[in-house]
Amino acid sequence: MNILFRASMVGKLMTEPRSKSEGPLSQGAKTAIRDIAAQHILGVEFETSSREMEKGIECEPDSIGLLNRVRGLVLAKNTERRSDKDITGEADLYDPAGREGYDLKTAWSAATFPILADDIGGSQRALYEWQCRAYMALWDAPRWSVAYALVNTPERLIGYEPPSLHFFDHIPEHMRLTVWTIDRDAAKEAAMREKVKQARDYYAEVVAEFDRTHRAGRTAPATPTPAASPAPTVAPGAPPAPAFWKRTP
Repeated sequence: MNILFRASMVGKLMTEPRSKSEGPLSQGAKTAIRDIAAQHILGVEFETSSREMEKGIECEPDSIGLLNRVRGLVLAKNTERRSDKDITGEADLYDPAGREGYDLKTAWSAATFPILADDIGGSQRALYEWQCRAYMALWDAPRWSVAYALVNTPERLIGYEPPSLHFFDHIPEHMRLTVWTIDRDAAKEAAMREKVKQARDYYAEVVAEFDRTHRAGRTAPATPTPAASPAPTVAPGAPPAPAFWKRTP
């Protein structure tokens, strides 16, 4: 089954199983694959939203502008989706002259802005790395960077947080951009390809199991008709039975 996995999904596939009994894919990877299968089967896309995501979408032009000014670039938002036999992705930014791409992140606030490259991603760091490796494969690029930008937050999203955590025009721009650059690695790319193959096999198993257990035309087992309850016995001279005891002809 020729399913293509999104670049943003690759990191979930690459998590290592905790034991041999899990097989080549971790339980987390299998859960993610079942979610994809459910979306394809049901024809829906599971979407989540948050104010952090809203800021990322709304302020993306500001973050691109910051990156361009600090790095001396003239990049525009990429709208090209690329695919090969395994993966598909639509990168944020690509510099054809430098053969380098950027996965752009907009920090929610000063409290979530990584001041060092080693801080980028936190618990999501491996997901960011594998997403960039997928982009490098698709664009045949020798390097890819995760760029974190610190730009003002729209007032309507701030809520009750201190404004000082959300407005940064007083801070020099070069201090509001942190970049982590990842070099292409052939061995890791080969491991990614192998993991995608294993994920595709598991996806096919999930779809086959769904088809087996959800066949059209199945009939539910017949429900036995309960035996009729006998009419209550009324002693001679007793008042008539209540209406709810009477049978309908």
